[in-house]
Amino acid sequence: MDQQDDNPESGKAPNAFEVALSVIAAALGVQSSKNRERDFTHGNPIVFILAGFVFTVLFVLTIVGVVYLVL
Repeated sequence: MDQQDDNPESGKAPNAFEVALSVIAAALGVQSSKNRERDFTHGNPIVFILAGFVFTVLFVLTIVGVVYLVL
């Protein structure tokens, strides 16, 4: 049986929530191969690049904010 037959939504592009979860999971190193394959086959690279950039900026700002709170 083909993998697409197991999941009827596998042919759809990931929505905004799925993109956010994929970016966070990839940043933490816990991305599942099923989601990674979905992202690479059906996802728009520009969306993932922008989401990764936004995540990185928010992460750095959070770290800077925590450092300022501690000092």
